[in-house]
Amino acid sequence: MGQGATAPVDNPEPGLLQRLFGTGTATPAAQQVTAPDATPEDPPAADAAAAPGDFATPFGRNGPLTPRERKMAETAWAYFEQRLQPETGLVNAVGAYPSTTLWDTASYISALVAAHELGIIDKRTFDLRASQLIGTLRNLDLFRGELPNKVYNTKTGEKVNYANEPGEVGFSMLDIGRMLVWLKILKERYPYLAPGIDNTVLRWNFCNAITEDGRLRGSLVTSKGETRYVQEGRLGYEEYAAKGFALWDFDVEAALSPEPLSFTEIYDIRVPIDARDPRVFQNMNYVLTESYLLDGLELGWKLPTDREAGRPGLATQGWRAEFANRIYLVQQRRFEQTGIMTAKSEHQVEGQPFFVYDAIWANGFAWHTLDPSDVYQPDRAAIASKAAIGMWALWDTPYTDLLLDAVADLSAEDGGFYEGLYENGNGFIPVQSANNNGIILAALLYKVQGPILQRLNGNTQLWDTAFQHQETRANRCLPQPRPEPVCCNCQAMAAEPPVPVTEFQYCRPVPLPDGTIAAADCSLEKHDLPLPQPISAQVSQCPIPEGQ
Repeated sequence: MGQGATAPVDNPEPGLLQRLFGTGTATPAAQQVTAPDATPEDPPAADAAAAPGDFATPFGRNGPLTPRERKMAETAWAYFEQRLQPETGLVNAVGAYPSTTLWDTASYISALVAAHELGIIDKRTFDLRASQLIGTLRNLDLFRGELPNKVYNTKTGEKVNYANEPGEVGFSMLDIGRMLVWLKILKERYPYLAPGIDNTVLRWNFCNAITEDGRLRGSLVTSKGETRYVQEGRLGYEEYAAKGFALWDFDVEAALSPEPLSFTEIYDIRVPIDARDPRVFQNMNYVLTESYLLDGLELGWKLPTDREAGRPGLATQGWRAEFANRIYLVQQRRFEQTGIMTAKSEHQVEGQPFFVYDAIWANGFAWHTLDPSDVYQPDRAAIASKAAIGMWALWDTPYTDLLLDAVADLSAEDGGFYEGLYENGNGFIPVQSANNNGIILAALLYKVQGPILQRLNGNTQLWDTAFQHQETRANRCLPQPRPEPVCCNCQAMAAEPPVPVTEFQYCRPVPLPDGTIAAADCSLEKHDLPLPQPISAQVSQCPIPEGQ
């Protein structure tokens, strides 16, 4: 039995039906799910439903970890104990293979923060690991001197190709965006690390990475050795990565918007899809769970400009919460209609093709599992451990309890969760990864603390003051420090929201003064609430300058 084993029989876990159906979170749709009985426990006070207008309670589950959940956290952290490379402070992305990406390194940072905050490691261990990692990131050899390469050798810290041989293959804006999210989290939670983090990002050159209208461009190397810059990201991942850049004050307005947007109906759910034609743009528009989970766990589906504390139950980028709710619900509906437990995410697999996009929808088909060459791989569809535990954290329902039971013990004796459980009955995926275990730890930390980004560092930071009187900021296309807006006797013009209020079917829309629509009180049934009236922006006042 793995390290994530359940509690002994004489101390059973809380009963699913008894505990959850009494909380007010389950809906008639959710109640189609059946689950085994067990001994109930008193629900934590934090599970009480928030009153209308009270956004202090996070979405999903909140409260201390149970003994079983604590053991799961320790199991996930064991992967990072086993796969740390002491020479660099990097962690292998997959098992014993000494290679990683910025995405997987960000997942290691999420594990490191969660392990410290949950008391699995002490502060000395956290500080030593974090400082060494920041030092390695600070001195990475960059692709063409611009941005971090897509792949690095974890033992040497050298940039490598996909065969883990010295070389370079381009940079990924999705990976860099995720890294920027977690570097921001580190800066906010631990201000003493901020100078080293700022110095890391200040080295990077963004001139070829962000277009004038705010789109993200990754790079690749052609067979002739030439560098090409191409738009990167589709609905879900593009906006998540763009938030990472926006948190550092980059102007990525176009990438933050969901357009071009379309919908496909699956089990009576309007599932959002990217409307760009893959035949034209040479990029599949997969509908995947992971980016919506990360946005919820790490950022609470909030706008990057939202600095207000104490509102974890208000998603100020409301359409992200609305769409995430549909991404979850369509997977529960599939289980109810077919009996196939569903928690979709891209994940590693053993042997060829090594990795699949296990999509809710892709290339015109629902429940479509594709490898990176877009070859159909139906036998690789799985209940992904990170998706199951991430949904369990963000949606408190009987179905997510069943998902948790399906994967809670998929771990090795020496630690670390396996990728998931094959849908076709071929057992578990015997592969462990940093991304899987890092997201699992983030989900468990979310249950205890709510959204992980906490705006705690109110100090002026090196990022805001460096190179103020030099050309370096302009030469590297770094954002200029933003002055405080001054407005006398004026009124802000509310922008047209990218997703109209009529599209909020499962989350209650909350119009904000700037014209954006937040979301709260998400449900598993259409709410049928009357549409709210828009809020007029307040006229701002400021003193008339002297001499006027």
